[in-house]
Amino acid sequence: MSAIVELTPDLTEITSGLRFPEGPIAMPDGSVILVEMFADRLTRVHPDGSTETVAEIPGGPNGAAVGPDGAFYVCNNGGSFTPVELGDLMVPGGFARERYTGGRIQRVDPHGGTVTDLYTECDGRPLRSPNDIVMDGHGGFWFTDHGIRDTHQRTADLTGIYYARADGSGIAEAAFPVDSPNGIGLSPDMTTLYWAETYTGRVYRRAVTAPGELAPVVPLDPSVVLYGAPGLQLFDSLAVDCEGWVCVATIANGGITAISPDGMQVEHHATGDLVTTNICFGGDDMRTAYVTCSGTGRLVSFPWPRQGMRPAHQ
Repeated sequence: MSAIVELTPDLTEITSGLRFPEGPIAMPDGSVILVEMFADRLTRVHPDGSTETVAEIPGGPNGAAVGPDGAFYVCNNGGSFTPVELGDLMVPGGFARERYTGGRIQRVDPHGGTVTDLYTECDGRPLRSPNDIVMDGHGGFWFTDHGIRDTHQRTADLTGIYYARADGSGIAEAAFPVDSPNGIGLSPDMTTLYWAETYTGRVYRRAVTAPGELAPVVPLDPSVVLYGAPGLQLFDSLAVDCEGWVCVATIANGGITAISPDGMQVEHHATGDLVTTNICFGGDDMRTAYVTCSGTGRLVSFPWPRQGMRPAHQ
């Protein structure tokens, strides 16, 4: 593997004062839709930095995406994290049972802001802490369930990768077990699914054989891991650019870690925020990266060296 190329992009701050922003969606009008996990809302950030509430979403809104019907689909972790302020930095703290309301996938009407629970369980098992989501262009979406780490009970979940229909007609577990899965994305040709595990600092990949179906793998097959980060680096959400680079928001080593499709080249785009959580692409040429610097409550942008991939339905 080649050495990591360290880059310091020219950041533009679009807005600040957000309460742990995540799940950015670059909209055609130049605004960015995102969730504020510790403000319980879906927010629109206008190009001039002003904000407006699209919908109030109690619990813990996490990832978000535009669905085939133009609505917003939100992963709600149910309040499985507690906000902790460390000076000027906000970080997600431990699980507090009294504030937890259950994990779910929700649909948000883009006009009236009505919020509807779409999925709360799979095969009779409650969703624990849905985190990130990607539409597949076939009427469905993949999402991760990050699970809950309850330090009081000294327990941590093993969870899964799920596929669900946007019309609410079905949900299935596609991969199990996984450890703290976070970001999720698809290759440009939609034949490879990627997901990032937070605490292991790894990006996994599986071949997509049909909508909602992954190719089986044999135990201890090293090819399922695209990349493992050295040292203390926690992986959050991700996006994929048009050249197939997997771009993972990285905590501790604050920034975006971009990994080539063969896993042999790695770039680190530093943001200066230890808790950098999400990236999406936008702009007329799809070469603008929008990044949530959640620790400092900011949405920033900077030029991306390659063209970003436009999400399905967007």
